[in-house]
Amino acid sequence: MKKTIYLLILFLAAAVQINAQSVLEEYIREGLDNNLVLKQKQVSVEQGMTALKSANALFYPGITLMADYLSGEGGRNISIPVGDLMNPVYTTLNQLTGSSRFPQIENVKQDFLPFQFYDVKLRVSMPLLNTDIIKNSEIAGIQNEITRLDLEAYKKELVKEISNAYYGYLMAVNGVKIYKNAIELALEGRRVNEKLLKNGELLPVYLLRADAEIEELRAKLSGAQTSESAAAKYFNFLLNRDAAAEIKIDESVFSSQNNKTDVLSDAQLRTDREELKMLEGVVKIKRSVTEMNRLNWIPKINVFADLGAQDSKWNYNQDSKYYLFGVQLSLPLFESFRQAYKTESSELELKKSELELNLVKNQLQMKLKIVQDELRAASDALGSAIKQEEFAVSYNSLISKGYQEGVNSFIETIDARTQLLNARLLVNISRIKFEIAKVNLNRETAGYTNYEEVK
Repeated sequence: MKKTIYLLILFLAAAVQINAQSVLEEYIREGLDNNLVLKQKQVSVEQGMTALKSANALFYPGITLMADYLSGEGGRNISIPVGDLMNPVYTTLNQLTGSSRFPQIENVKQDFLPFQFYDVKLRVSMPLLNTDIIKNSEIAGIQNEITRLDLEAYKKELVKEISNAYYGYLMAVNGVKIYKNAIELALEGRRVNEKLLKNGELLPVYLLRADAEIEELRAKLSGAQTSESAAAKYFNFLLNRDAAAEIKIDESVFSSQNNKTDVLSDAQLRTDREELKMLEGVVKIKRSVTEMNRLNWIPKINVFADLGAQDSKWNYNQDSKYYLFGVQLSLPLFESFRQAYKTESSELELKKSELELNLVKNQLQMKLKIVQDELRAASDALGSAIKQEEFAVSYNSLISKGYQEGVNSFIETIDARTQLLNARLLVNISRIKFEIAKVNLNRETAGYTNYEEVK
């Protein structure tokens, strides 16, 4: 029987924890689905993929329809004395043959400008060797990967921000409850003072002091409610919801048992962090640019073939059709060392990017150690705050009982209630700092892999 009850308690505790996780996870998924900046970055990823496809398409042949129509008169021309050359010959032949089979012809004047001339063709072109296209394709692929990594990095930062904003809202909500409870304790103290005043055992000034304490707490309650409203608006803003939307409360966060953690003393910096991989991508791009500049001496070879027809006055016959095949080679021989300077500049850019990558690695390693220390400190502070709250509860109970029995003074009751209020506020703040420290450490290590597939 005892074993059954124990198992039931464990089951209920696990159910509460699962529900607590589902509340925050539900909001995280909603935020990832609705965040506008995230949607913009998703569009950027799609643009990067399109740019990569466009760069790869340069390796394949291209077919272009080209058409020209030209017509003009006047301008420069050339005279061809065909008549002067051939007419004497034709005359002699007619005399010899006794016939007129060889007519007289006119001299020809040929204009340089074409008259009603058309040229219609299909051109097929393809690069055979072009190092710029190869390297630009590599760069487009790396840029696309960097855009995707930027999306993932923002997604994980958004998960972190939503988690911290949710815990901040819970801290504000619990702060309001603490002040409301403090006001109830102060009102109870005032009722005790009224009874003592009626019995002639208390001076009227103590009743005024109790009213002043209540008003002070109400003012602080108003400030806490304002903070709660601001925290709710910010949380709903991250989720792209209405500012007044209702937010579910996870009560298990304030459980006295929710202060344990396994601090990763030997945690290592994740080498697959998006920030590092993006910088590694930048280094790869700079390296590809440098290699592209170094390979400038390799000739660029293109081939093309034209299949078409050309004639005058829109005539089309067997003689109008033609084909043309060609190979183009481009090789810079001398550019006043411009390419050498360009290569040197790209090498310096590469070196600068490599130094930046090492710097960011060191910064992230230092940040990991800092968040580990912050989690340890937050865990210790929470444990100490819980003990202080226990002491304050006991102290307030003893002082209140002693005051009713005439052993303790009214000032001591106020001091006990103040200590209890401060202790509860300290626990509230320490618990949320502890949760936020866990979120920050999780960001530096695990990175919220459960949400990477959310789109």
